[in-house]
Amino acid sequence: MKIKITADSTCDLTEELVRRHDITITPLTVTIGGESFHDGTEITPDGLYERIRTTGKLASTAAVNVQEYLDVFSRELASHDAVIHFTISSDMSACYQNACLAAQELGNVYVVDSRNLSTGIGHLVLDGCEMAASGMDAAEIHRQLEARRDKLDVSFVVDTLEYLRKGGRCSALAAMGANLLKLHPCIYVKDGQMGVGKKYRGRLGECVAAYIRDKLADTDSLDTRRIFITDSGVSEDIRAMAEEEVKKTAPFREIIHTRAGCTVSSHCGPGTLGILFYRK
Repeated sequence: MKIKITADSTCDLTEELVRRHDITITPLTVTIGGESFHDGTEITPDGLYERIRTTGKLASTAAVNVQEYLDVFSRELASHDAVIHFTISSDMSACYQNACLAAQELGNVYVVDSRNLSTGIGHLVLDGCEMAASGMDAAEIHRQLEARRDKLDVSFVVDTLEYLRKGGRCSALAAMGANLLKLHPCIYVKDGQMGVGKKYRGRLGECVAAYIRDKLADTDSLDTRRIFITDSGVSEDIRAMAEEEVKKTAPFREIIHTRAGCTVSSHCGPGTLGILFYRK
């Protein structure tokens, strides 16, 4: 069975990984200051931050629409037996619903609701690529991945709550208090939704190191095949320190750095870094 893997731009995989595994990306739409752009192809996170700075306007994101999915899926089905598509959590976007509508119209399209975001989705996408390459059929890949998604541990430490406040995801009082106290909250994904966990106090680098040690403390529970270190724009020093902290704490066989796309960046802002991995 010849299977094509496709995924929304929210999977935050690097261009190199996308090319290596021949993954087709369906971009979400980012709108700011009355202009709309496709995530990753027409606007980058750095370009997004610049527009937010110059316009004073908050960016919003919109799901891939049904027609866009129909166009991509029908094109891929012309040369493949089936398509497996990965979306951001259905609790966070209409992408899953729209992809399912397109899939029902075409047939032979299996839509995976990741119940996650960023490289939490990316883990599932890479696993799907490996399963497809092994000869597994599409229905079984879909079944296994929907069971596997519950084992993902997905979280980030944010530098500022200002972007989450502007997007209505936290109160102005909470954001002001965090800024005054130099707090860096941990944002996690559970049951398909974002929540706020432990709050770290101090400089961002110190908080990132403490966060990594906390998340990886229970080494016996870790699936050490692969871990993503994904950020929305941090210094090279913090990025390198995060990798060293991961290496000191747990024996992951593969450590992959990725830059978060415009969807995560527009909601969390610059200075956000997370480690994303499976538990056993």
